[in-house]
Amino acid sequence: MSIEAASETDCTIGVMPAAPWRVKGFSILPEYRLAVTFQDGTSGIVDLSGVTVAHDRGIYEPLEDPSYFKQARLEMGVVTWPNGADLDPAWMYEELVRFKTWSVPV
Repeated sequence: MSIEAASETDCTIGVMPAAPWRVKGFSILPEYRLAVTFQDGTSGIVDLSGVTVAHDRGIYEPLEDPSYFKQARLEMGVVTWPNGADLDPAWMYEELVRFKTWSVPV
């Protein structure tokens, strides 16, 4: 499943996030991973598998269910889920620029 940010301008008429660290699109991969591309073309793999085994997952607990994980969507350049869980795009960008992969800390 691939998600593109084409509808971002629909959220706020005439406003398109231009910051290089805004997510342009992503694909959901097996094993709780995302292939992410940013506005400036930077891309990499985000591994969220650690979140599924963390002791205190808080708002991220529903992501353990693969069908819920696949409900990820893009809102104004941020990867989000229906319950309000999201991933900080600036932090994700910094890590992917440096390492090309990012394992979300637990």
